[in-house]
Amino acid sequence: PAALEREHVAFVEVRLKDTSEAALRAFNARVREVPEIEQCHMMAASFDYLLKVRTRDIAAYRRVLGERISALPHVAQTSTYVAMETVKDR
Repeated sequence: PAALEREHVAFVEVRLKDTSEAALRAFNARVREVPEIEQCHMMAASFDYLLKVRTRDIAAYRRVLGERISALPHVAQTSTYVAMETVKDR
Protein backbone atom coordinates (compact mmCIF):
# COMPACT_ATOMS: atom_id res chain seq x y z
CA PRO A 1 0.00 0.00 0.00
CA ALA A 2 2.76 2.52 0.80
CA ALA A 3 4.51 1.86 -2.51
CA LEU A 4 1.21 2.37 -4.33
CA GLU A 5 0.45 5.51 -2.28
CA ARG A 6 -2.73 3.94 -0.92
CA GLU A 7 -2.20 3.96 2.82
CA HIS A 8 -5.56 5.46 3.82
CA VAL A 9 -8.13 2.76 4.67
CA ALA A 10 -11.82 3.37 5.23
CA PHE A 11 -14.69 0.97 5.77
CA VAL A 12 -18.01 2.05 4.32
CA GLU A 13 -21.46 0.80 5.23
CA VAL A 14 -23.80 1.05 2.25
CA ARG A 15 -27.58 0.96 2.39
CA LEU A 16 -29.46 0.51 -0.86
CA LYS A 17 -32.83 2.00 -1.86
CA ASP A 18 -33.77 -1.25 -3.60
CA THR A 19 -32.63 -4.79 -2.76
CA SER A 20 -34.31 -6.67 -5.59
CA GLU A 21 -32.11 -9.16 -7.42
CA ALA A 22 -31.79 -6.79 -10.37
CA ALA A 23 -30.68 -3.94 -8.08
CA LEU A 24 -28.14 -6.16 -6.31
CA ARG A 25 -26.72 -7.36 -9.65
CA ALA A 26 -26.42 -3.77 -10.88
CA PHE A 27 -24.65 -2.65 -7.69
CA ASN A 28 -22.33 -5.69 -7.70
CA ALA A 29 -21.34 -5.16 -11.33
CA ARG A 30 -20.52 -1.48 -10.89
CA VAL A 31 -18.67 -1.89 -7.57
CA ARG A 32 -16.21 -4.20 -9.35
CA GLU A 33 -15.28 -1.28 -11.64
CA VAL A 34 -14.05 1.01 -8.83
CA PRO A 35 -10.34 0.31 -8.27
CA GLU A 36 -10.24 1.99 -4.85
CA ILE A 37 -12.77 -0.55 -3.50
CA GLU A 38 -10.51 -3.34 -2.30
CA GLN A 39 -13.27 -5.51 -0.80
CA CYS A 40 -17.05 -5.63 -1.00
CA HIS A 41 -19.17 -7.84 1.25
CA MET A 42 -22.95 -8.29 1.22
CA MET A 43 -24.01 -8.24 4.85
CA ALA A 44 -26.76 -9.70 7.02
CA ALA A 45 -27.02 -6.53 9.08
CA SER A 46 -28.83 -3.22 9.36
CA PHE A 47 -27.02 -2.19 6.15
CA ASP A 48 -26.56 -4.05 2.87
CA TYR A 49 -22.84 -3.90 2.00
CA LEU A 50 -19.52 -3.28 3.72
CA LEU A 51 -16.74 -1.89 1.53
CA LYS A 52 -13.02 -1.65 2.26
CA VAL A 53 -11.71 1.38 0.41
CA ARG A 54 -8.03 2.21 0.02
CA THR A 55 -6.87 5.66 -1.12
CA ARG A 56 -3.87 7.99 -0.87
CA ASP A 57 -5.37 10.22 1.83
CA ILE A 58 -8.64 11.54 3.26
CA ALA A 59 -9.03 14.09 0.45
CA ALA A 60 -8.78 11.31 -2.15
CA TYR A 61 -11.24 9.22 -0.16
CA ARG A 62 -13.71 12.12 -0.06
CA ARG A 63 -13.56 12.35 -3.87
CA VAL A 64 -14.05 8.59 -4.28
CA LEU A 65 -17.00 8.66 -1.89
CA GLY A 66 -18.66 11.63 -3.56
CA GLU A 67 -17.95 10.79 -7.18
CA ARG A 68 -17.85 6.99 -7.33
CA ILE A 69 -19.40 5.25 -4.31
CA SER A 70 -22.40 7.56 -3.91
CA ALA A 71 -23.02 7.24 -7.67
CA LEU A 72 -23.24 3.44 -7.60
CA PRO A 73 -26.68 2.08 -8.53
CA HIS A 74 -29.37 2.23 -5.83
CA VAL A 75 -27.17 3.74 -3.07
CA ALA A 76 -29.40 5.42 -0.48
CA GLN A 77 -26.96 6.07 2.36
CA THR A 78 -23.34 5.52 3.39
CA SER A 79 -21.47 5.64 6.70
CA THR A 80 -17.68 5.80 6.84
CA TYR A 81 -15.28 4.43 9.45
CA VAL A 82 -11.63 5.43 9.03
CA ALA A 83 -8.95 2.98 10.16
CA MET A 84 -6.32 4.64 12.35
CA GLU A 85 -3.94 1.67 12.34
CA THR A 86 -3.93 -1.87 10.96
CA VAL A 87 -3.11 -4.24 13.78
CA LYS A 88 -3.40 -7.47 11.79
CA ASP A 89 -3.80 -8.11 8.06
CA ARG A 90 -3.14 -11.56 6.69
